[in-house]
Amino acid sequence: MESFLPTFIFFFAVIDPIGSIPVFIAVTTHFNEYKKKKTAIIATAVAAGVLVFFVVGGEIILTAMDIPLSAFQVAGGIVLFLFALTMIFGESKPEEEIDSLSTSSSDAAIFPLAMPSIASPGAMLGAVLMTKNETYTIFEQFQTTLIMLSVLLIVLILLLFASYIQKIIGNSGASIISRVMGIILASVAVANVLDGIKAYFGLQ
Repeated sequence: MESFLPTFIFFFAVIDPIGSIPVFIAVTTHFNEYKKKKTAIIATAVAAGVLVFFVVGGEIILTAMDIPLSAFQVAGGIVLFLFALTMIFGESKPEEEIDSLSTSSSDAAIFPLAMPSIASPGAMLGAVLMTKNETYTIFEQFQTTLIMLSVLLIVLILLLFASYIQKIIGNSGASIISRVMGIILASVAVANVLDGIKAYFGLQ
């Protein structure tokens, strides 16, 4: 698959595994090691389920609502761009989500870890845009899904070793990486808007 690296970079940017580390550390501060591992596994599994749902059912929902995919692509690109701007100029992803922590250990894996930290709005939109039926074959969509899941596997590994990683990169390091990913995502978002406009007006 020639587009493996661009697709991987895209999902790495929208999912932002590094940015989820401070969020995970904050919500699991008072957990023992067993609860931390359990929370990491549940959060990643839930996020995977949500994103796979958007891969499988996102376009079906759009079709049922009679929304052209090109229109969704433009709208999705704009939302992705705004999401990227918040990563670059606004509060960093970790700071924003740590401010809305759930104090219940049973809920921590779902919110804010699984959503919106891992399965972010940008990741949900990206899952639909990267698996368009009119552009990609079933096999290519399957490959894209596997790439997306591979990024989620990286998320799980990073969360399991979050304490060690935090000591190495610190909050500032996570913030810098998050902003670099935001710049990459902004570029991808603009490309999506331009492609959507071309598709809507039948331009080459």
